[in-house]
Amino acid sequence: MTALVAFKRVDDGGTTPTVQTPSRCGWNLENKDMTMDRLEKICAEKGLRMTDQRRVITRVISSADDHPDVEEIYRRASEIDDRISIATVYRTMRLLEEYKVVDRHDFQDGHGRARYEESTHDHHDHLINVKNGEVIEFVNDEIEKLQEKIAREHGYKLVDHRLELYGVPLEDEA
Repeated sequence: MTALVAFKRVDDGGTTPTVQTPSRCGWNLENKDMTMDRLEKICAEKGLRMTDQRRVITRVISSADDHPDVEEIYRRASEIDDRISIATVYRTMRLLEEYKVVDRHDFQDGHGRARYEESTHDHHDHLINVKNGEVIEFVNDEIEKLQEKIAREHGYKLVDHRLELYGVPLEDEA
């Protein structure tokens, strides 16, 4: 089993290595090590000062398989460093969003919380389960072509779009 070694603060102010296993719901910890992760590198390139707490938060986001909200990011980050406050997470997420390091999604899934994912250049759309908030990312070439066609028919060249589909599992309909 692959594990992530994270540094957890100890009472004397130092750090001690702790092991996080991939079994945590929402975490994708495969191939993570102590080198600077992708988000940390992007932050450094953009001139963001990386505090220990910001580093933990960016690693939590990088490790997420899902689209966590601030409270979930806080829960995961505070497991690594219990000195991280919810206010720190809110401030960091606003900053990461401002620097276009993360994308904020305000899914209309009934939960009313903004959810986040790493900003990428890989376009994808979202299918949201309105019963449990699960988000499925997908790419469909037919939909992409149809959107471009619709834009052209109205005299536009499509430069960007965001597609969110909301539904319930078919087995719930029976």
